[in-house]
Formats: sequence, C-alpha cells, structure tokens
Amino acid sequence: MLTAIEQVDEAFKRIGRIDKVIRAMASTLEVSAKEKAARLGDAHDSNSPLYGTPVVIKDNICTLEGKTTCASAILRDFASPYAADVVERLEKAGAIIVGKTNLDEFAMGSTTENSGLWPTRNPWNPDYVPGGSSGGSAAAVASRMVAHALGSDTGGSIRQPASFCGVCGLKPTYGRVSRYGLVAFASSLDQIGPIATNARDLADMLGVIAGHDARDSTCVDEPVPDYAGMLTEPFGKPRIGVAAEYFGDGVHPETRKAVEAAIETLKSLGAEVSEVHLPHTPYVIACYYLICTAEASSNLARFDGVRYGHRTDAPKDYFDVYSKSRAEGFGAEVKRRIMLGTFALSSGYYDQFYNKALRVRTLIKRDFDQAFQKCDAILSPTTPTPAFKFGEKSQNPLEMYLTDIYNCAANLAGIPALSIPCGHALDGLPIGLQLMGRHFDEGRLLQIAHHYQQATDFHEKRPPICA
Repeated sequence: MLTAIEQVDEAFKRIGRIDKVIRAMASTLEVSAKEKAARLGDAHDSNSPLYGTPVVIKDNICTLEGKTTCASAILRDFASPYAADVVERLEKAGAIIVGKTNLDEFAMGSTTENSGLWPTRNPWNPDYVPGGSSGGSAAAVASRMVAHALGSDTGGSIRQPASFCGVCGLKPTYGRVSRYGLVAFASSLDQIGPIATNARDLADMLGVIAGHDARDSTCVDEPVPDYAGMLTEPFGKPRIGVAAEYFGDGVHPETRKAVEAAIETLKSLGAEVSEVHLPHTPYVIACYYLICTAEASSNLARFDGVRYGHRTDAPKDYFDVYSKSRAEGFGAEVKRRIMLGTFALSSGYYDQFYNKALRVRTLIKRDFDQAFQKCDAILSPTTPTPAFKFGEKSQNPLEMYLTDIYNCAANLAGIPALSIPCGHALDGLPIGLQLMGRHFDEGRLLQIAHHYQQATDFHEKRPPICA
C-alpha cells in the first residue's frame, strides 16, 4: 500500500505528464497537498477508505487553498475565505486535495468549451469534448490523474461528462449532500456528487460527503447508510424499469445497442426488467431551462463589481461599475442564460413562463413517483450519443441543450441518478448507462451498478493517453 506522500507524488507526476494534453486542471495545489501528505505520514490505521487519497475538486466548490474561479474572468482572482462542507468532510477523512478542475463557466454548459480558462479535452480522443460542466473532473479521473473527483450536477453536469469520458458519476438526492460552499447556479437544482472509476469508489466518496449540514437549509437530516457495505449484499431480483421515452429516434444506434446489451446483462444477474413511462419527458428541456436560467439570473446578480470579483477600470458611476464589470467578466453563454432568466422573471411574463415551469416540474416529479410504484430503479442511456467533436454543436445553443435531455429530469424531480460505462462506439468513444432511483435510495443504485460491474469490464478500460 502506498503512503499518502507516495500517492500525492504519483498524482502530480501524472498531472504533469497528461494534463499538458487534456487541460483538465484549472489549478494545482502542490505545496499544500504535499504538506498535508507529510502530516499524514505513512500511517495506514485509519478506518477511512479515502485516507491519504488524492482528490480533485471542481472549481466552483470553495477551498481555502488556491483560487475558486468558476472558470470565469469575473472571479479570476477570488480566494474563498472558507471551505465548502464537502471539502471539510473529505479532509477530515484524510483525503488530500491536489487541485481544482476546469468547467464550463459557472457550470453553464455541456462540453467545457464555455470555460473562461481553456477547453478541456476528452482523454479518449482530444478532438472530442469531455462533456460538461464537470468536464475537468471527469477527464481527470478518466485519464487516471487521480481516482476520485467531485463535480456538481444541475442538469446532468456529473453524469453527462462521466458518460462521455467512460467513468462513473453520481448525482445524489437533492439535500443528501450539503451545498454550503458551492457557488450557486440554480439553487433548487444544484447538487454536489462524486466521480470515480467504479461504483465502489463512488460509494466510498458518498459515504464521506453525505450528511446533514446546518449551514445549508436545504440539506436533509437523514441518516447516512453504509453505502460501501450495501454493495456486496445479495443482488436479489431488483425491479428495473426501462424508460420508454428515453429510447426515441434521437438515440445513436451504437448507444442503443450498448444499453440493450446492458439490460440483458442485468437480466442474467436476476433483475426483473419491464417498461415504464414518463409521459411529460417532452417538456423536460423547456421546463429545465426556464427554471435554471431564472435562478441563475437571481444568483449571479451578486457579481456586481463592488464586493468581490472583477471590477471595471475607471467607471464613471455606479451604473458603469455594474454594467461594465459584468460585461467584461461574464462569457457569452452565461450572459445568454442571465438574459433568458431575467426575461422569464420580468413583469408580465413571470406567470407565463417561470410559474408555469414550476407547475410542469410537479408533473415531471409525479411521473417518477408513479413509475417507482412499479420498479426500484429506472434505466436509460445517459446521453443520446457518444461524445461529439469540438465546435460541432457550439453554434446552435438549442441543439447543445438537447444533449442533456435524459439528465435534466432527475434534477427537476430531486432524485438520485448515476452513470456507469456500458460500452464503446466503433470509434472507441465510451457509452454510458444511467440509473435513476427513489429519493435517498443511492445505496440501491450503487448496488445495481456494482453487480453490473462485477459482470463486465467496461469500467476498467483506459484511454490511450494512460499508456
């Protein structure tokens, strides 16, 4: 077993070699990481599975060391005065944070092309996107710079890049993990979750970061199960519902083939598979983008050029401070979403757009409630297609938004969902399988994923850059 110092040294060697191509890291924390590793020494008597383990954190999660930039010019030099709850929990468990990862600016995007720093590349093929907005975290794990990462998921931002990069990603139940220290995008949708190479590592990380935190009023005081212990419980005959609406014409043939093969594998393990319906699926994208942009407009109003963040040079008056600082600091996609959200909340349009979206959200949640009366988990492709090339969808925002069509519903309903690798396309790009569960039923999802991974080896495949 490697000591903490040896693990950290190895992580920085891999980052130094691989990240020149992938550009997954927004910043590294080599000095503080090595100091913490030295304090841990070579002790192995901790009960924590993360003791001495290098971890990377998405750069919209606050850390005391280094900067928290959200990959945005408006926060280029921001140093947080406090650490997020998840960071405190990881460090208490002996994990060592070795760096912050790149993302779409303020977590608004599906490719990491919208980063105000630089684009992150897919480890399987650098000409392709890694997904987003947690593209840096997924790419770092896929290229084996580290084995564990944290991301955030507002509408698929953990699961979609996990699928594109061939790793595992979990969006917990809303309220399962504290959002204290997460820079807000859409507060009723945001959730922090783990990214790793296998279900066991996801379970280990979730066991550490989950739990009540009084500093987050939406964090639920619910007991935290032994997720790792649940993995090896008998598989039994879980009832798995296949979401019929998620297998339409837009599904890539190779994605369909891989997911159908995964269904057969789960059947061979004893799962009872049946079709379920989520009839309000056609309204998910419209509902999601009304709610998330409205909440983004409200949350990002705090970046005003006064208290922290970028401030324009030589402003004439307060209006100049506000308007020019924001114009200079925010990128095009963030501006687009702020404008859309401000319009949806404006006088005369609130009921027509935002309020109606909230009512549709209730119907979407009701679809899941009814489906879970017939099954224990719902299965679908994570994304309609494997990863696509840089620039392929960047000129068409609507086409880009539709890449998250199978992910947003779980955020709207507040339920847990995870993505695991289930195959590869003919060009070698990974394909992901999504499992969604009842509120606080992460243990069951992880158990299903773990048993599937005991019967397959897709999660063990490594991209060529790891050679």
